[in-house]
Amino acid sequence: MTTTTNDSTTTATTATATAGAAVTAATDGGAATAGGYEPEQAPRLDWSALAPDVFKAMVRLDAAARKGLDPKLLELVKIRASQLNHCAFCLDMHSKDALAAGESVERIVQLAAWEESRHFYTAKELAAIELTEAVTVLTEGFVPDEVYGRAAECFEEAELAHLIAAITVINAWNRFGVTCRLTPGHYRAGSHA
Repeated sequence: MTTTTNDSTTTATTATATAGAAVTAATDGGAATAGGYEPEQAPRLDWSALAPDVFKAMVRLDAAARKGLDPKLLELVKIRASQLNHCAFCLDMHSKDALAAGESVERIVQLAAWEESRHFYTAKELAAIELTEAVTVLTEGFVPDEVYGRAAECFEEAELAHLIAAITVINAWNRFGVTCRLTPGHYRAGSHA
């Protein structure tokens, strides 16, 4: 869950309203659904409404982290981290935002298997995706030198610092989304803009 604005007050209000609408939608008609789909689960907690200062700080951190990064690359990073963290809410949001930014469905779909679909991405995008995995999963207890090195070859230092910050921020958003079980499907591209 992230935003694309520097106006954190407006964004916090919009996001809180969106989260509130998701809570209402999830709890109002949970039994029967059209087309035989499973009923929507209600979120566990509307954390952004209950901890608005934390939410606003996250919005500001997100806005600061994204500075100087290509919007389409940023969405690929957010989608990949959200896939790894199983955050359905953020996957919904960032897939829609990526499409709205001009990203192709094919590249979004192939992102889950990027290692076998390298030809869909630039060297810079691959370095960012690989760094995203290393920072998100931390399987070796640290980011391997070769992964960091490939990213450092593709990004200038300030841009790399912002990329690392953006990866860290999306991981934090994912943890809010997964822990509070935020409901996907209600986000409209750019609604946090």
